[in-house]
Amino acid sequence: MTSSLQRWIRIAEQEVERTRGRLPPSLRDRAAEIPVTCVPRPTRAMQRDGVDPELLGLFVGEALPMTEAPGGDLPAQILLFIENLADYSDCDEDIFQEEVRTTYLHELGHYLGLDEDELVERDLE
Repeated sequence: MTSSLQRWIRIAEQEVERTRGRLPPSLRDRAAEIPVTCVPRPTRAMQRDGVDPELLGLFVGEALPMTEAPGGDLPAQILLFIENLADYSDCDEDIFQEEVRTTYLHELGHYLGLDEDELVERDLE
């Protein structure tokens, strides 16, 4: 792993923690349940399954409505595609952090089973 990629991963992980810390307590607890994994880009296998190679983030696993406890066969996680986020932000750190925050909140909303209107209501847009 290149030092540049490691740097972007570190920035992304810090931004996810900051973002999670700013959530209302009930959402913060739910957000802590789902791991966030930073990977360079969607894998070839993901792309064969129809994932856009330029995607910024992806929720995988079973959506968890706000009223249910974690469970299910496939462990849920949020994937952040770091090289795509860096490319999208033209390697500008401030824009990168904003895109990480936006992507994380969007994918967290999928995990929680929220539709677009509910994401807006909860400031998770």
